Amino acid sequence: MLDAGAEHLLRELTPQVLGALVRRYGHFDACEDAVQEALLAASQQWPRDGVPDQPRAWLITVAARRLTDELRSEEARRRRENNVAVEVPLTAPAADTAGPRDADDTLLLLFLCCHPSLNRAAQIALTLRAVGGLTTDEIARALLVPEETMKKRITRAKQGIRTSGVPFRPPPPAELPERLAAVLQVLYLIFNEGYTSTERVDLAEEAIRLARLTYRLLPDNGEVAGLLALMLLTHARRAARTTDAGDLIRLDEQNRALWDRDAIAEGTALVTGAMTRTALGPYQLQAAIAAVHDEAARAEDTDWVQILALYDLLIRFDDSPVALLNRAVAVAMVQGPRAGLSLVEDAATDPRLARHHRVDVARAHLLELAGDVAEAREAYLTAARRTTSTPEQRYLNARAARLR
Repeated sequence: MLDAGAEHLLRELTPQVLGALVRRYGHFDACEDAVQEALLAASQQWPRDGVPDQPRAWLITVAARRLTDELRSEEARRRRENNVAVEVPLTAPAADTAGPRDADDTLLLLFLCCHPSLNRAAQIALTLRAVGGLTTDEIARALLVPEETMKKRITRAKQGIRTSGVPFRPPPPAELPERLAAVLQVLYLIFNEGYTSTERVDLAEEAIRLARLTYRLLPDNGEVAGLLALMLLTHARRAARTTDAGDLIRLDEQNRALWDRDAIAEGTALVTGAMTRTALGPYQLQAAIAAVHDEAARAEDTDWVQILALYDLLIRFDDSPVALLNRAVAVAMVQGPRAGLSLVEDAATDPRLARHHRVDVARAHLLELAGDVAEAREAYLTAARRTTSTPEQRYLNARAARLR
């Protein structure tokens, strides 16, 4: 049986090995199967023979041999006779030994999983599977869908790639900006899925790991830096976000002594550097807002004037109803709850927020600040009925109960 160190090494190497094979052969399904066989071989041989000096090269060699055997089969030859690659020798392949390309291959997988033929749900699932190393069952539980549904979603994603006619290979330079935007959005959604869950903190941490990798390879991109900073500054509050029983704690009521000051310092430095040397973007501005919150020693010390100014900039890039709703709260904190309530009602007319619990939460909070206790209580109860999150339901019902 593999020890914990070897298991961690295999998890880290898996996307690198898969990326190397996909880069060379281009057949995602077959490459993924070959990598799984190589991992199985490692789990059987490494405990007996020891971890190889070049474990990545060992895995690539074993996976490449398995893949070559498959590609050379009669059925595969009929499908792919023009694409069969030369078999990789059992010795470590020179082009794929451990080195600078390791991280490139993982980043390649990130871009490949954001294939233009896939919708966002499929991109997330494929990224979690190929790059995050999660099983289908883990992805299903993380995204709150049945395992069978997730199996079908991943299968359809792979079929969509095959039938789209768009090759599964490194995107041409002209596609990089579009693909990068999708990569960042997928990582952001994965992080949010993990952060808002009381049980899947590892999902948020995996998103941070992937964002670090992306930043390490694209250090001059301000939005990559901004996204990593946003994740760090948000995740820094994780320990104070819930009670021991898993109940949510509102930001202004959190014990700030529990916040991760190292993560806050790192995130603040990242976003400050990005905003001073690159063009502004929405992730940078969201990170800057998070930094202002995190730098306040007490909730009452929060610089809401600066936050409102940042939201005014943000909505030039992102005028989504959620951004407008968050800006309404900032307006309330600067100009008074009635001014914020007026903007909440404006945002509520957006069909994308129809019957969304976020509107009722914002409305309830501002009504409470305005002293309209009865209306605030009803808004909290309405929000509790509309959210699908059990921790949020408990929190909102508790807020309503406090206003009796």
